[in-house]
Amino acid sequence: MYSSISSNKQSDALRSAQYLQKELPIRVAHRIANFRSLPFIIGCNPTILSVHELYIRAFHILNNSPEVHTLQDVEQYDLVLRDLLDDHKEVVSRLAQGFKECRKHIQDEEAVSSFLDRILTSRLGIRMLVSQHLNLQDTKAGSVGIINLCMNLKDVVSRWSSMVREICEDKYGHAPEIKISGHTSTVFPYIELPLDYILPELLKNAVRATVETNPRLRGRSLPPVHVSLANNHNDFIIRISDRGGGIPHDRIDNVMRYNFSTAEESTEQLAEDGGIFASMMEEVNRTTSGPMHGYGFGLPTSAAYSQYLGGSLQIQSMQGLGTDVYLRLKHLESSDHELRI
Repeated sequence: MYSSISSNKQSDALRSAQYLQKELPIRVAHRIANFRSLPFIIGCNPTILSVHELYIRAFHILNNSPEVHTLQDVEQYDLVLRDLLDDHKEVVSRLAQGFKECRKHIQDEEAVSSFLDRILTSRLGIRMLVSQHLNLQDTKAGSVGIINLCMNLKDVVSRWSSMVREICEDKYGHAPEIKISGHTSTVFPYIELPLDYILPELLKNAVRATVETNPRLRGRSLPPVHVSLANNHNDFIIRISDRGGGIPHDRIDNVMRYNFSTAEESTEQLAEDGGIFASMMEEVNRTTSGPMHGYGFGLPTSAAYSQYLGGSLQIQSMQGLGTDVYLRLKHLESSDHELRI
């Protein structure tokens, strides 16, 4: 991605388009093979089948695109890529819905989890590559494509914290404070796109747990959610700590598995009771990568993304008190790691 830095933006865009024209059909073809490896009864689910067919359509469009030789060809190819990005924006929510519909037919959960890890991380990688290409000719200072050369970690966390709190206050009437501490002035090159998937999921889980566990407290009287930032030469760490009662002993082993969600039960109950917190959480999900809430896709997808980026997502629960979530991600270039998309 850093090879995109040159004085000739047009040449960069042409080279990038030619690379994607060779690379994308291969990546999409591998995903089609993954769909065809699913058990027959799962692959026949109408919702999952619709995503499978979406990938087949994308393969034919990409594979049959005219070869890119000129800048005019690049412009036409860019239109194709933008249309495909738009077509695939609901893939995560469709897969979540599809696997929820056929959950009773799933016998090998490890195989399904492996399938979802590959599909979702590949999707993230493809979107990063395409977004990088589409943004290459942007002359925005301090960035190269989607790479923010001077990303302020606190600013990114603050933006998503404000969004989660605002929606919570709008839909529920109040929200816990989110306090940020640690290395708040740290700045380094990074790609915000994966953080825009992961951070809202982790923050809304903390907010939800805090509000639901403290029904008699409101606003500033609620225990705050603490976000601690740490940065070093190799990686950076975001710890999100809440006082939402922790994860029950009988569920601690399941929270990182696909199609398991404590939120599914709590929000459905709130909806039945006429509460509006369920609506708030639906709104939060609508602003990120799709309505993962209630499907049990949020945490395992975030964990898969962090591993794909050379990092990890770990949960430490203190039952009866709260939960600490540690998101650790490698820098784009460190002594023992170089990000490969």
